[in-house]
Amino acid sequence: MDHPMTTVSAKSSPTFPSDVQKWGSGKEQKKAFIEDKPFNFLPAFWVKGLVAGGVAGVVVEAALYPIDTIKTRLQAVHRGGKIVLKGLYSGLAGNLVGVLPIHWASAIFVGVYEPTKQKLLKTIPENFSAFAHLCAIGGAASSLVRVPTEVVKQRMQTGHFASTPDAVRIIVAKEGFKGLYAGYGSFLLRDLPFDAIQFCIYEQLRIGYKLAAQRDLIDPENAMIGAFSGAITGAITTPLDVIKTRLMVQGSANQYKGIFDCVRTIIREEGTPALFKGIGPRVLWIGIGGSIFFGILERTKRLVAQAHTRTEK
Repeated sequence: MDHPMTTVSAKSSPTFPSDVQKWGSGKEQKKAFIEDKPFNFLPAFWVKGLVAGGVAGVVVEAALYPIDTIKTRLQAVHRGGKIVLKGLYSGLAGNLVGVLPIHWASAIFVGVYEPTKQKLLKTIPENFSAFAHLCAIGGAASSLVRVPTEVVKQRMQTGHFASTPDAVRIIVAKEGFKGLYAGYGSFLLRDLPFDAIQFCIYEQLRIGYKLAAQRDLIDPENAMIGAFSGAITGAITTPLDVIKTRLMVQGSANQYKGIFDCVRTIIREEGTPALFKGIGPRVLWIGIGGSIFFGILERTKRLVAQAHTRTEK
């Protein structure tokens, strides 16, 4: 990363923006500069976030869908099997409809994450602020929407079904409603650490960048940091993603009896490297997606904050 974590030396006298100077000097200025002044922006944020997220989600989903399909097929194939590079847009039409629930889930995630972060930052010492972001409990709330969408999408990507309605109907008929939540535990095992690590890296890099630049970040910088944090986290959590994919696409075959059995079976039959299948497409896909997500997130927060300020005046 070209912009490492830096601190402001006690001997230096950095010039902070005018809206920060009014809060005092030294440590008070630093604290005021780093921390956002919280307010109840959630209703407006959700509306703007859903609109922005929905539009961006459709564009990103359509553009990056082949990469996601390749990643899923690489992870799902057993032993020395080869993947098929045809039909990389298989299931895209139905999945674009599923993009909306995914971004509803993102709104739920951010709606829980932001106020929780602000509350924790008030009670945890500044030096431990990074740990506050590890409590990304928004992921657990949004998983109720995201898991069924993910199950249907991945089974279509691996050629199990031809359309979304057929997928839902057959899954429910053969496996019951719980079939739509296949691999739910592995989903949480992947996403909760992913959300915590990604947001922790992202928030801390933004703090360091702000201190180094002594100004607010612009959209391309937020996007760049989002891409970096997403790519790193995507690489780290690849084994958890492989496990989730295997459990979600196995259907009624029940080759794996659970998370630990899945890990043991993969290592025994395919070797430890199999846990990193699809790492290349995953890093690329999440890196690009992270840049767009965090770029939209910060811009939406800024627009809502500006609207709130005008309303107060």
